[in-house]
Amino acid sequence: MSDDSDRLKLPPFRDARFYRKRKHSSYQEVSAPCLGASVADTHAHLHMLPDPAFELARCAVNGVRYLCMIVDPVEDGEEPIERLDDWVSDARRELAGLDSGGHCEVPRVRIAVGIHPHNASAWNGEMRRALHRLALDARVCAIGEIGLDYHYDLSARDAQRSAFREQVRLAQDLGLPAALHVREAHDEAFAILSETGFPPAGTLLHCCSLDADEIAPWIGAGCFIAYGGALTFKKLEAARKAAVSVPLNRLLTETDSPFMTPEPMRGVGCTPAHVVFTAAALAQMKAQHDGISPDEVLSALYENALGLLDRNREELA
Repeated sequence: MSDDSDRLKLPPFRDARFYRKRKHSSYQEVSAPCLGASVADTHAHLHMLPDPAFELARCAVNGVRYLCMIVDPVEDGEEPIERLDDWVSDARRELAGLDSGGHCEVPRVRIAVGIHPHNASAWNGEMRRALHRLALDARVCAIGEIGLDYHYDLSARDAQRSAFREQVRLAQDLGLPAALHVREAHDEAFAILSETGFPPAGTLLHCCSLDADEIAPWIGAGCFIAYGGALTFKKLEAARKAAVSVPLNRLLTETDSPFMTPEPMRGVGCTPAHVVFTAAALAQMKAQHDGISPDEVLSALYENALGLLDRNREELA
């Protein structure tokens, strides 16, 4: 989860199009980018949205075919996991009322479960057992978001480090990837992972905005690097330069919805469907850098997400 959130209120329109907030509570429609491949949102707080089922239907219309829902048992409980199947079923019914322009499928939704560093003070043996139980759900594809956040320090740093280490070990024990939240603590997080061992199933660095020098050791360790709406922010030119240096087979797209809305949609709450704007921007940048087509980049981004976060347990064993 990001702490620099946009407003959570969404435009008051019941359709699958995109609307940008203007002055005096008015909205302007924004054309969606024309993408030549399916798109994945590898990090979304789906349950925080006012209408998760509708947002899944909007994903379907806009070509978002995969979504990883983030659940923190401390602050979210188990309700999002319990309600997910109903949201997917309701989304299929919602599609009938949307102008989809053809056959659309509700995205496949998997789940990442983990204790956010903000909530690390709640970590104990009982919480570990509860997280382990939740992680055995066949829909769970990763342990996350876990890590260190030294910007807000909402939990003591010793507690953050302890919870992080133990959850990395849990990911190792279960053969799952780890999805990381790291803020102003990248060197220490990297040191902890080097000490405990990077999970063999993979490590995902969520919401990346590092520059090229900062990101180099993570690339060297074989981590996946996920970019969200922040990649489109004008002030993050260094992050854009770093993003094109990431090997194509290690790049991912995400939203962190309802936070971090990408340009040109800033000013409204972020939804998983907004990942198409970030994907289009990243594909264009990477294509120019590598001398390939944007569609090739988009296809790779999608396959990377499935390869990391949509494997069966038998494949991870």
